[in-house]
Amino acid sequence: MKLRLLFAALGTVAALSACNSSQPDAPVIAPTEVAAVQTPPPDYPAELACTGVGGKSVLRVVVGPQGTPTEVSLVTSSGNSQLDDSAARRVREWKFNPATRNGQPVPTTIQVPVSFNPPDPKPNECFAIEERARRGG
Repeated sequence: MKLRLLFAALGTVAALSACNSSQPDAPVIAPTEVAAVQTPPPDYPAELACTGVGGKSVLRVVVGPQGTPTEVSLVTSSGNSQLDDSAARRVREWKFNPATRNGQPVPTTIQVPVSFNPPDPKPNECFAIEERARRGG
């Protein structure tokens, strides 16, 4: 009986050690976050810039595994639809290094603020725009 218990215990130990001697776990690759690579500024309509219309549009952007925006939507308006549209149009063209998980690129959602700040001092073209507006044209 003691011998049978000894063999049973040895069998259990052998079975458990076989579980632990399987292939080692694959190395864990640290995740990376999305990073902007090419972010040219949006067009700022001269008429708005010259008349002091500015603001900040906040966009929700889904960056796909290829590093390009797959979805762009407005979260917070600048208060001017032309500025919001200009921001969204340009951000759709931006390029990113995609986020990765375990070494593989994955889609990621980020928020992107785009600010429109009227120039100070006004560029020379503003005076021509103001003159045309003053004359009704």
